[in-house]
Amino acid sequence: MPNDRATARHSRANLSRRHVLKQAGCALVAAACKPWRALAADEVSPAMSKLSAYMAAARSRTLPEEVLEKTKHHVLDTIASMVSGSELPPGRAAIQFARAYGGEKVATVVASNVLCGPIEAALANGVLAQADETDDSHAPSLSHPGCAVVPAALAAGERFPTDGNHFLRAVALGYDVGTRVSMTLGGQNYMNETHRDTHSLSEGFGAAAAAGCAANLNMQQMRWVLDYAAQQSSGISFWMRDSEHFEKAFVFGGMTARDGVTAALLVQAGWSGVDDAFSGADNFLIASLPKADPAGLVDKLGERYEVVRTNIKKWTVGSPIQAPLDALENIRKKRPFEPDQVKQVTVHMATDEASVVNNRDIPDICLQYMLAVMLIDKTASFRAAHDKARMQDPAVLRQRAKIQLVPDAELEKLLPKRVAVVEVTFTDGMRLSERVDAVRGTAQNPMTRDEVVAKARDLMAPTLGAAPSTNLINKILALESVKDIRELRPLLQRT
Repeated sequence: MPNDRATARHSRANLSRRHVLKQAGCALVAAACKPWRALAADEVSPAMSKLSAYMAAARSRTLPEEVLEKTKHHVLDTIASMVSGSELPPGRAAIQFARAYGGEKVATVVASNVLCGPIEAALANGVLAQADETDDSHAPSLSHPGCAVVPAALAAGERFPTDGNHFLRAVALGYDVGTRVSMTLGGQNYMNETHRDTHSLSEGFGAAAAAGCAANLNMQQMRWVLDYAAQQSSGISFWMRDSEHFEKAFVFGGMTARDGVTAALLVQAGWSGVDDAFSGADNFLIASLPKADPAGLVDKLGERYEVVRTNIKKWTVGSPIQAPLDALENIRKKRPFEPDQVKQVTVHMATDEASVVNNRDIPDICLQYMLAVMLIDKTASFRAAHDKARMQDPAVLRQRAKIQLVPDAELEKLLPKRVAVVEVTFTDGMRLSERVDAVRGTAQNPMTRDEVVAKARDLMAPTLGAAPSTNLINKILALESVKDIRELRPLLQRT
């Protein structure tokens, strides 16, 4: 019996000690979890409230007439970029990937006979749109909105059938949201300081907004779409070292369009997330640039439509080469000349811009090659801009030797405005100089509808044929009357 009583006392003591330890453990767990509960209960910031409400209402918001027209221009220009991109190595690889990967036959891969899942279609079409330097660009945010926003809106629009008006509103929303994310971070300065890529950030958020709009997400769901866009945001500027344009097309268009559609599909399927990715502890802005002000995300939202401030390229080359080509064309108008009459061409441009296009291996982003072509051909065609073999043509090399690029610190101060000064010295001693402050196709010097159509026809007709290209152009310019965006499919496909 004494032994039994001793055993009982010992057992009660052990139970008491276990109880104390258990309580202490629970207290430690509770203490550790308390900050997490506080984070989960964070209130939504005024900026997020305004942004998510604007995004949710976009599908039924009538666009001003000028914005509607410009949105159609950018849809047409981006689809034309997809069609022409289908003939280039990154585009062919993207179509092959989509064909091999398969998936439910929901969404169209442009300039092919492939139907696949919306995520795969968005990736493929994004790569097609950025397979070269044909797509649009937004200077203040240092981004290319169309190559991600339009593929994302198209893929989500086919998954959740939308009419033409809804599709156009989704596209315009994508331009508004994505560019503001990059501008809030500082655009070019952010990229210089962090080596992170503004294109992947801007275009990823833009694609998510466009896809979320096409999927009819409500205000709460739009917050979660932005959350998943933030979690997927990536991109490091070493893509500049890619000499084949595959990685650039992926970072700018394919990855971002895919991520945006993925975010929208997850939330539409019932996933929840963090209510405000842009404020509170460990938010996107703190992780990216702590000094960023979230008010920039809604700056003049609903008053200033970013699609109107987005450039359409007259020339199918990298953006920094646009102004020099314009300048050389203007000089030719003042004095028609032949290549052998030119002794030297000196180009002054911003230091950062010069580093992007100086003697590159890729023809459409090599300033010296494209200006040499311009001297010989008196224009800069899509074919010439993608003719890598021609870069070694002796006739081109003779003219290329005349091109002198001068990085200019004073012009650097004008960025994101891309200004170039071109001086041509002729063999007879005459010198002509031209400064271009507003490239044709920019917001300050926009292309007309006819010019946009002419560019689109030149890009699409060799692949789709003249008549089908005309039919597709007419359909896009009348998207308001389209009852289901899938009506575009027969015109987009190539058998």
